[in-house]
Amino acid sequence: MAEDDGTVLIRIRAAMPALRPSERRIAEEFAGDPAAAANLSIAELAARCGTSTTSVVRFYQRMGYAHYKDFRIDLTRAVAREELTRSSLPEVSGDIGRHDSLEGIVSKVAMNETLSIADTARALDMDALGEAVALLLSARRIDSFGVGASALVGLDLQQKLSRIGRTAINWHDSHSAWTSAATLDGACVAVAVSHTGATVDTVEFLSIARKSGAATVAITNFRDSPLAAAADVTLTTAARETKFRSGALGSRIAQLMVVDCLFTGVAQASYDESMAALRNTYAVVHDRVVHKRT
Repeated sequence: MAEDDGTVLIRIRAAMPALRPSERRIAEEFAGDPAAAANLSIAELAARCGTSTTSVVRFYQRMGYAHYKDFRIDLTRAVAREELTRSSLPEVSGDIGRHDSLEGIVSKVAMNETLSIADTARALDMDALGEAVALLLSARRIDSFGVGASALVGLDLQQKLSRIGRTAINWHDSHSAWTSAATLDGACVAVAVSHTGATVDTVEFLSIARKSGAATVAITNFRDSPLAAAADVTLTTAARETKFRSGALGSRIAQLMVVDCLFTGVAQASYDESMAALRNTYAVVHDRVVHKRT
């Protein structure tokens, strides 16, 4: 039996980097127009994707289904659920184009990021999140690292944890991150952030931390990635990216959402202590605000 039907499209998108070329063409067909693809027979789908019926069978089995009929039913339900989410957003379609107006860009970015958050909320493993919260709660020290836009997400986690009195360090330079990871021990936690889960420097950081005895947490879009393989706990996002991928639009928003959930879980588990720390840190910052004279 497959997982919740609402996640089948999320699983298809997440699986793409690891698929064979023939299977990837099938995945792209479903991701591009799932409603239309769900109405195709195995033979029709194989012909449209220029592959064999065997590849189609192998694909839906890889997605967790024993029968194509069950796969199509769950896909149809997922499409309906996605359309319901879209119905509350501005009516836009397609990727950001060369001639889009600023209003169109705003609408498409809003839709992309809203769907990335909604998909991530659906795909996020609650057991894994609970494990990560417990690790951070008991850690003597928490080190975070990411490259590019993911570095900003690691910094956000460090700043949030510091606000509630946790000893948290974020590293901007890979060599500094590696040397720090080598000093960690069993009382420490290393958190690594990478959308692809294949950024060499980030994977190395988590691998070194694990060898040093620290608990390791990965935040990534791909569960079968090298980063996830180096993690004790993997928190998976379900970001949607456009052709402007270098801007890390959906991925950054999805990662920040996971960080917010992680931080809030830690703060809630140490409620009195965290609330006191938040009040104190707010007061310090608030006192530095320039007040207008009345």
